[in-house]
Amino acid sequence: MRKRAVPLMVGGSAILALGLAGAVGYAIGRTLTAPYSGRRYTTRILGISSHGDQSTITLDDTAQTRRPGRYGAFLPDGRHIRFSTDVVVSGPGVARGITADAADAMAGVERISWTGIEFPTPSEAGLHAVDVTIESEHGPVPAWVIGSGAGATWAVHIHGLGSSRAGTLRGVQVASELGFTSLVTTYRNSAEGPQVGSRRTTLGLEEFHDVERALDYAVEHGAEQIVLFGWSMGANIALRLAHHSRWSDRVLAVIAESPVLDWRATVAANLTSDGLPSWIAHLAYPWLTSPWLARRLRLACEIDLDLLDWSARERIRTPTLILQGRQDRSTPWRLADQVAAVNPYVTLELFEADHTMTWNSDPERWRSTVKSWLRPRLDKTS
Repeated sequence: MRKRAVPLMVGGSAILALGLAGAVGYAIGRTLTAPYSGRRYTTRILGISSHGDQSTITLDDTAQTRRPGRYGAFLPDGRHIRFSTDVVVSGPGVARGITADAADAMAGVERISWTGIEFPTPSEAGLHAVDVTIESEHGPVPAWVIGSGAGATWAVHIHGLGSSRAGTLRGVQVASELGFTSLVTTYRNSAEGPQVGSRRTTLGLEEFHDVERALDYAVEHGAEQIVLFGWSMGANIALRLAHHSRWSDRVLAVIAESPVLDWRATVAANLTSDGLPSWIAHLAYPWLTSPWLARRLRLACEIDLDLLDWSARERIRTPTLILQGRQDRSTPWRLADQVAAVNPYVTLELFEADHTMTWNSDPERWRSTVKSWLRPRLDKTS
């Protein structure tokens, strides 16, 4: 009996280890593909003081609230406020300026949702938008058309996972200044798109088809050439549209803000940011890529991570401008640097910013970089 105890113990330990690894992978997979659940109000208000028409709000001292630049917040009732660019670290908190109206709006509010969204609506960005509907296989998709529609160049703007159309308005301003007609769209299982199945994301794999319908709309309404503006996961979708869409031949260029170039690298980076070892990301991949395990996650289909990987040498063959922050803890900027170093179609511009916050860190530089990079490519086609 004693001789058999050791193998039984070893076998039991192996089964336990496999079960634990499976549970960890399952948890990561579920978190990564979780349905959209709304904004999180996690930033505490420590105090508000008023001085005439101007007021000061003191917030939790975090990497976000300390960061210089143009940022704002959503309140639990849906209202949006903006902070001044001045940052003062004071005791346990960070003080930023707000208007007296914003101070009144925050009376009784304890927590806010920090955001890089500068313009909650097109009108706030000084843009005139027309609401349109794009038909998809899963129902109507809301979109904005901004501009006259008379020009041959259209810009299609694609927001990131967990964001909304408003997040892209920072780029729509530039597109409008260049004379483009902009189509600002969304996709299934987002905050604004049709809700499908378990409402879980497929990391852009199936969402791609909804955005391709937006390109159909643009072409049907006169677009002869298209510039794609993609944010985070939206940039991954944009790259796939530029190379694998039925309208790939009309895609002139891609503007990729904080792009997810490789989901494996993104998952590993997020785990590291949360203080976990990056290697455990490998435990989640079978849950995403195996048809049987993906069904256990209630995904619509398994996810081809290789198809969504744009980090391979010279896989990108459409002129692409990547705008990336060195403080990005979600999509590693060093991967973008490596891609740009070996790919003649890719230009990288680095900012001192976090994920999707490069515009916020330096709006004028962001705008001038996009314009100066795009103009020569537009001249070649005119």
